[in-house]
Amino acid sequence: MPDARTRPCVFEYHQPAISEVPVVVSAPHTGTFVPPEIKQQFASERMHELPMTDWYVERLYDFLPTLGVHFIHARVSRLVIDLNRAPDSRPLYSGRFETGLIASRTFQGERIFRTAPDDKETRARQRAYYEPYHQRLQELLEDVRQRFGVVYLLDAHSVASGPSLLHGPLGKDIYLGNRDGTTSEDWLLQFLFEQFVTHDFTVSLNDPYKGGFITAHYGQQRGVQAVQIEMCQRVYMDEDKTAGGPEYPALAPVSGTLKKIFTALISEISSRASGDVT
Repeated sequence: MPDARTRPCVFEYHQPAISEVPVVVSAPHTGTFVPPEIKQQFASERMHELPMTDWYVERLYDFLPTLGVHFIHARVSRLVIDLNRAPDSRPLYSGRFETGLIASRTFQGERIFRTAPDDKETRARQRAYYEPYHQRLQELLEDVRQRFGVVYLLDAHSVASGPSLLHGPLGKDIYLGNRDGTTSEDWLLQFLFEQFVTHDFTVSLNDPYKGGFITAHYGQQRGVQAVQIEMCQRVYMDEDKTAGGPEYPALAPVSGTLKKIFTALISEISSRASGDVT
């Protein structure tokens, strides 16, 4: 397997277009790249539709560099390897269905591969795709933290709103998670909650999504505050037609609202850094 550090199929990184702010956004499930040799192992034609993809999240958040935010998002599909799972596949939630580092079944219970990857293949995918993404994300967080003393990591996701093996139908629009208060200060989660509510979204906190590996892992590091943002796909797209892309009527307006929310967040962070908020 070629070295992914020399290939554009792992991730895209968009640097701030104006003076940077201490915010990094990661979107680890946006990827659609699947190497041909892995596609050949798919168990059904259905897998070629790439279920579990966070469709067009990179477009929802494409304004981020114009606000001074660092933005990294995946290009490799989570069916190849899940960038938001622990490298040793330890579970995120006790007693709940999970998909693991290399998923064997989808959220609907569909088999993904005819034959599960062996340890050698798993390790090869880690080297080629998983490690480069996390190496770059770690570098970004450390660089920003060194310059500002703190860095705010927002892990951006979207999810189909129908029932799955993880949960029943999702009735809220937005699901915010900070691992039950262990990966960020309370004000950050509350501020985001209030902003989304102000813009007419319904919001749930730490239920059923508390934050995945990226939130849990990096949110434990010194000077890092991490929150996961999960948006129901019905909010901005037709969940039955994943090929619509930027032509979905709701996508641009929702992106515009997200820009307002992030603008407010950046202002709040600046105020707190200057001591204007107690």
